[in-house]
Amino acid sequence: MALRRIALRDFVIVRALDIDLSSGFTVLTGETGAGKSILIDALQLALGNRADAGSVREGAERLDVSAEFDADPALAGWLDEGGFEAGDSMLLRRTVDLQGRSRGWINGSPATATQLRELGDHLLDIHGQHAWQSLTRPDAVRGLLDAYAGVRTDALDSAWQAWRQAQAALDGARAAQDSLQRERERLQWQIAEVAKLAPGDNEWEELSTNHTRISNAQALIDAAEGARTALEDDDQGALAGLNRALGLLQGCEHIEPEFKTLAEVLASSIAQASDAAHSLHGYLRHADADPQHLAELDERMGLWMSLARRYKRSPDELPALFAGWQAELQALDAQSDLDALERSEQAAQQAYLKEAKAVGKLRKQAAPKLSQSVTQAMQGLGMQGGRFEVALQALPQPGRAGLEEVAFLVSGHPGSTPRPIGKVASGGELSRVALAIAVTTSELGTAQTLIFDEVDAGVGGAVAETVGRLMQQLGRDRQVLAVTHLPQVAACADHHLLVAKRQTAADGGATPRTESGVSALDGDARAREIARMLGGERPSATSLAHAREMLDQQRVGAG
Repeated sequence: MALRRIALRDFVIVRALDIDLSSGFTVLTGETGAGKSILIDALQLALGNRADAGSVREGAERLDVSAEFDADPALAGWLDEGGFEAGDSMLLRRTVDLQGRSRGWINGSPATATQLRELGDHLLDIHGQHAWQSLTRPDAVRGLLDAYAGVRTDALDSAWQAWRQAQAALDGARAAQDSLQRERERLQWQIAEVAKLAPGDNEWEELSTNHTRISNAQALIDAAEGARTALEDDDQGALAGLNRALGLLQGCEHIEPEFKTLAEVLASSIAQASDAAHSLHGYLRHADADPQHLAELDERMGLWMSLARRYKRSPDELPALFAGWQAELQALDAQSDLDALERSEQAAQQAYLKEAKAVGKLRKQAAPKLSQSVTQAMQGLGMQGGRFEVALQALPQPGRAGLEEVAFLVSGHPGSTPRPIGKVASGGELSRVALAIAVTTSELGTAQTLIFDEVDAGVGGAVAETVGRLMQQLGRDRQVLAVTHLPQVAACADHHLLVAKRQTAADGGATPRTESGVSALDGDARAREIARMLGGERPSATSLAHAREMLDQQRVGAG
């Protein structure tokens, strides 16, 4: 999953640049201000860092940076979930225009800066020249130890938030007991009043239907009696007339066959009319004006309408209103139940403490191991007898990140008492401690590309050679890129890239512009660059001979 290629267009002082990278240990060197760190900045932009219109090269409309990595099968699921295609490489691209508007892509599909950052976390680790500054921040120190210990704090953070929410609920309930009680009493009174009516869900509709029917009972009875008479009257009834018509047709159907069909129609009509008459008889047997029931309905509907007017609702809304009040009262009862809230808060606290103690145990186990590993790395960085210590101190109160505070202590000389790393006087010591930590912790990560941006500042001589060998050793298992000003580090590299500025002619006779470029060095060209790093702008024969000797020694050592 190494970085294959970086391409820049119109980035700061770079017009166009394509760099193909190899595995192993690669150094980037060049004069101060040549743009060595610009490449790192461009790479970080491609991997989701904040976009800045000031990075667009003067005279250009937008910048364009891309980084191509080897494909990693372990990221196939992440790509699929994000809707990105997987291939034999991983291409990240970013553009920024003069208004600061940014666009990003992953394997050709649009991506957000957050997605680029998430992917970048899997692809490479960058250790900057001011890495020591983060060692004074408690969160960064704790994060380093947790990464070394393999601690995941997601569950701890969730438990902390749950505890805080339970505490807030309990504190809020305690502070609001008076107002909660008044609200409970109001709801209880309203619920008791409506409970006397006990409105059913569909009762109002049934009441309205029954009231309409009973209040018109006499009219319904008269209509049913009239319809029965119209059907069954001996002389004028419809059934008598239909039967006479049927008899006449049946008497002649032997002469006119069509009458038989008509007679069948009449017979069917007579049967249906008889059924209707029978049903009317049944209705009339049970029909009753029932003034008492009507009075009961009037009273019941009056109660419904009275309550509806009082609470400014339509009668059919009363059941839902009643149920809503009951739910509110239940919620208030829960808020007012301090015992239950206290039990909930205590349970959340115990869950947090259980998770925090588990995390603390892992930190305590990892702290001496990290201390020993960094101490060992310091011995080869000009700090013989120096000691690094990861100190864990119990916090006075539990915190979001656990029960202990993590601090890095260091002593630069034998016999001296380790002190907080931020109080170490020597900037060189700070840089070397930071480098020792970077080398130690970089071996733990999953990213296959490690970038060191002038982390060797403040060291020199034999220590610089040790730094180079450490990076060379890391490069056997991973791809390592280092921006350095130390010839001893540069001589240890498997590959050497030179970053240089040049003046280019501008259109229209304008002032020439400065641009930065990168070229691969080998043989004499590489020896001349290392000689420049040893002895200044114009290498002497002595510095050239020294540079060739350094390269030869490294080739022999690597062989």
